Amino acid sequence: MKESGNVDSIVSSHGVKLHLFEPSNRKIWTVVGKDNEHWLDLDLGYCSCEDYFYNAMEKGRPCYHLQAVESAIKQEKVETVTFQDSEFESFIYALVQDML
Repeated sequence: MKESGNVDSIVSSHGVKLHLFEPSNRKIWTVVGKDNEHWLDLDLGYCSCEDYFYNAMEKGRPCYHLQAVESAIKQEKVETVTFQDSEFESFIYALVQDML
């Protein structure tokens, strides 16, 4: 199955990133996809990819980026990058700019 291959590829290439901000412990998840990086909110089951609405709303299942995060967590293959809280605003700004 294509999605399974995509999930495995992302996980094996360490494409799942947890951006951890300290000392607040805020977390931003991103996944490096085929063409760009996507932002995810695990609590909401949300991904910024173009296929999110098609998969989540029409098919009722998570996109393969969300599946990759779940798989990476289970396999303990999440790359954690630690930042200071003072860097949060500039990180979010850069993330939004990349998505535009």
